Amino acid sequence: MNTIWQPQVDPAIKPKYKSVVQAIRDGIATGALKTADKLPPVRELGWQLGMTPGTVARAYTILTDEGLLNAEVGRGTFVAGQTPEPSLNLVEDVIEHTKGGDGFDVNLFSPHLPNGGQARLIRNLLAQIATDPPSGVMHYPSRRAARPAREAMVHWLRETTLGSLTEEDIVLSHGGQNAIMLVFQAILKGRRPVIFVEELCYPGFRRVAAALRADVVPVAMDAQGLCPRALAQAAERHPEGQIICTSPEVHSPTCGFTPLERRREIVEVARRFDLEIVEDDCYRIGSAQEPSYRMLAPERGWYITSLSKSITPALRIGCAIAPRARRVALSRAAEHGFFGLATLMTDLAAALLSHPQLDDVLARTRAGVAEYVKVAVNALGGYDLVWREDVSFVWLNLPDGWRASAFCRAAETRGVRIRAAEEFAARQAQSPHAVRMAINAGVSLGSFEAAMQRLRELLDNPNEEIGV
Repeated sequence: MNTIWQPQVDPAIKPKYKSVVQAIRDGIATGALKTADKLPPVRELGWQLGMTPGTVARAYTILTDEGLLNAEVGRGTFVAGQTPEPSLNLVEDVIEHTKGGDGFDVNLFSPHLPNGGQARLIRNLLAQIATDPPSGVMHYPSRRAARPAREAMVHWLRETTLGSLTEEDIVLSHGGQNAIMLVFQAILKGRRPVIFVEELCYPGFRRVAAALRADVVPVAMDAQGLCPRALAQAAERHPEGQIICTSPEVHSPTCGFTPLERRREIVEVARRFDLEIVEDDCYRIGSAQEPSYRMLAPERGWYITSLSKSITPALRIGCAIAPRARRVALSRAAEHGFFGLATLMTDLAAALLSHPQLDDVLARTRAGVAEYVKVAVNALGGYDLVWREDVSFVWLNLPDGWRASAFCRAAETRGVRIRAAEEFAARQAQSPHAVRMAINAGVSLGSFEAAMQRLRELLDNPNEEIGV
């Protein structure tokens, strides 16, 4: 429905868009603006207030990012169903529970990060770059033009123990999945190479292997990651093996961690069978706890990361780092594949990853993730739940009697979508009866808590839905 709301703008509030933001907030707080009320088009409201449409549009964007408004393409801008809940001990108006999915259905397939201020920072940087792009807009991408972005990536990785690292070692990619493709292309040789993966692993490894006509061999794992003895046995059975894929800092989906001693044992196996080690570090949003494989085995350690799970997946910016002797092959895979990232994206990466506010933004994002994790633990902690407050998902080993597929179906009937362990296993492999639940800060903390309570009720009262 349309609204006859008349904004009361305080002329003392500067800049002008902030006065519009405050007027709309006040309207919602007083009830003058109700749920589903349609706000005036930006041009109409701008004319009423004597402001430019751009000023009003900026106010609408801020409130949409906060979750107070919903913008629907072709229909207009509406007051959202409920206001965002305050975050604990965080700067007001920064950890934002964004629009979308804030009803009964809650999708926990993939992580949706809280906004610790990165949305506003990225918008501001994009506006600056659009005014005067450092790399211009009329040239092909080049390593020379992208050097500031690679230097910024080195700065961003400064607390990750990667060994000797310079901007020349960085190969920028279109996110982590593209980085995996580049690394595999740089390593694999022969007609039917073999890649070793953890028996539960990120499915992207298998997808890239299939695209490159490589065979995937799952290797037994425990709470600390790959089992060195099982890895050695697999390597003996498959002499055509070339790569070990592993996620030692944050294992997806189990939320596991590989301690230093286990990493050293895996390095010994890799050296004995001349295997390259590809480390996927895309899910970590806190500090690295142990040295990377590139540090422990500089002659065979490859490293992959991206901004998707720590800042935002929207930008599709990541990187791959090769052993020093192999970096030319890695650079060639990128240059032959797509020349390089778009110059506007490398300009943005250079500005974003070296920005003085980024550390504070990341700290607020981690705090927001911790809020959601705490809610999950409060609801499900009585069961076999694996979690870390700086990881954007939790892993639930189901009680006896439940099958993962049956539990996922039952959860979906209650409006909660989660992933079964089998989605992370090879097609013919057996998988445990467990599920992964991602943190979705795209819904309010209250809606997320309600979803966790529905899962708790399902676990407490399985009835006829329990697997057999």
